[in-house]
Amino acid sequence: MAWLTATYLIESGPEQIEARAQALAIEQSVECPLEAIHDDDVRENVVARVGSIEPAGDGRFRVAVGIATATIGGETAQLFNMVFGNCSLWENVQLVDLELPPDLLARFGGPRHGIAGIRALLGAPRRPLTAAAMKPQGLPVAELARMCRTFALAGVDIVKDDHGIADQTYSPFAERVRACQAAIGEAVAASGKPAFYAPHLIGTPRILRDHARLARDAGVRVVLVAPMLVGLPAFRDLVDEFPEFVYLAHPSFGGAARLAPPVLFGKIFRLLGADAPIFVNYGGRFAYPPEECAELAAMARAPWGGLRPALPVPAGGMRLDRVDELLSFYGPDTMLLIGGNLLLAEGEALLARAHEFVAKVLVAV
Repeated sequence: MAWLTATYLIESGPEQIEARAQALAIEQSVECPLEAIHDDDVRENVVARVGSIEPAGDGRFRVAVGIATATIGGETAQLFNMVFGNCSLWENVQLVDLELPPDLLARFGGPRHGIAGIRALLGAPRRPLTAAAMKPQGLPVAELARMCRTFALAGVDIVKDDHGIADQTYSPFAERVRACQAAIGEAVAASGKPAFYAPHLIGTPRILRDHARLARDAGVRVVLVAPMLVGLPAFRDLVDEFPEFVYLAHPSFGGAARLAPPVLFGKIFRLLGADAPIFVNYGGRFAYPPEECAELAAMARAPWGGLRPALPVPAGGMRLDRVDELLSFYGPDTMLLIGGNLLLAEGEALLARAHEFVAKVLVAV
């Protein structure tokens, strides 16, 4: 019998922690008293096992629990049901890590491109990469296309929709994709430098597939998806069905307080196929601590079975004056994403400001 390991932080007094850990293991496997289980095979091969309990400071303990992979069946929703289903409802439990045995890990493809594939697509084997977000939503398609062309002319590697841009009447998906993809093509022809437009895919599974086909037919190579909004199983299916895309994974709706950001964005998104997980950077609008950001980036890039490493994309209130600091902190296998701070300028000034962003990154190499 194979077992995966889910690791939790549990708030507890030392006198209660062993009982709390055992209760969690039962809750995440059989959900009934052990005395009610009369089948020896269920007791031996299905009931989850507490592996270790370690003090973690501040009245918390780090608890590793072994969960039988037979309970997963290789299905995405069931994996997260078993590792963080019922216990996510407990206020004092947080999922902080997840390790899968090789056979189960192999059922999940992970990134189809990862760091090496993104670098190959952009012809950038070593340097840090750049991205910009088109904002604000509400602009007409022609204005978004002009902004897209400007960023690409400035040398920005990937120009993405803001995640608030979907299929609204003022910015219909099909019209926007055609216009922005054409604008990127014009900029690449003028500059000779590769650049890519990433439209935002959002909606029901049917709409996701329809929009993905439309984007693919238009020549799009990079897309933006928020896995927590569309659903983790739907995201995995999308990656399986359209493996040619590079997937930028947006963190929207990913603020579950008891699901630690490093494991969600650095491991879970990667496991399901995100090539480049976007996350909120320390010192920005969302104030993640530096150590959590560093752990997240490390998890995204760390060796993990046969899965390709994913490219960390810090974002959220990024500023030009912090480029050197952030590249020093994250290193070259990083894509810096700046949105609103670039848009403090417009017209030719926007082109110059985007040029400045690209130049700062290149100088830091």
